[in-house]
Amino acid sequence: MAEADSRPLDKRRATENRIHSLDVIKTARIAPSILAANFAHLGDEVGRVEEHVDLLHVDVMDGHFVPNISLGMPVIASLRAATSLKLDCHLMTLNPDAYLEDLKAAGGDLATVHIEVFPDPTIVAAIARDVGLEFGLAINPPTPFEAIEPFIEIVDMVVVMSVHPGFGGQVFIESVLPKIERVRKFVDSAGLVTDIEVDGGIDTSTIRSAREAGADVFVAGTSIFREPSPVAAVESLRAAIGQ
Repeated sequence: MAEADSRPLDKRRATENRIHSLDVIKTARIAPSILAANFAHLGDEVGRVEEHVDLLHVDVMDGHFVPNISLGMPVIASLRAATSLKLDCHLMTLNPDAYLEDLKAAGGDLATVHIEVFPDPTIVAAIARDVGLEFGLAINPPTPFEAIEPFIEIVDMVVVMSVHPGFGGQVFIESVLPKIERVRKFVDSAGLVTDIEVDGGIDTSTIRSAREAGADVFVAGTSIFREPSPVAAVESLRAAIGQ
């Protein structure tokens, strides 16, 4: 009988995340943000794009960490009943650790918290994994790369905010591109399979520069759901990065 791995969670996770080749290039994935969808017809909105996208981005806001209030567990549970897509839940709240068990029960798959809320996210990462969630770490535009660098090895996804969190429809902040590049360099040099997601202002004019900087998951809300044809909008995003 094999002995249980007694190493700390962060060390175990770093080993699990390592890959043998640094030449693995992930296919770009599109994550529509439901914040821009028509909430009166949310199931229909998701159904229109479901076969054309890779996951759904769900913004949970508490009115404290950010000045807006969005949605909670009942909406996530409704989404889970309506789609089999992975639910990428971005918790823009001051106490996301208090809701991780409920998030999993509602059907969430990945919980992302902010480094600005948890300067050391080791414990909250362990809580997320204990309840069966993947774990992501988000970083706001003004926050330096060094704030997340010590923790990249224990996360499934790094979310680089390319707008200030709290509202959709903002303009892409180009000054975050070097930060994406630094995350990509760290992930590749450490041989990790960590996803790098860019969130904010993604459209056909910005997705290519974010891709070239090293992102592989792209959150897009207004540029998908506010277009006459969301499916055509997704195809245009993929075409912009040659995919």
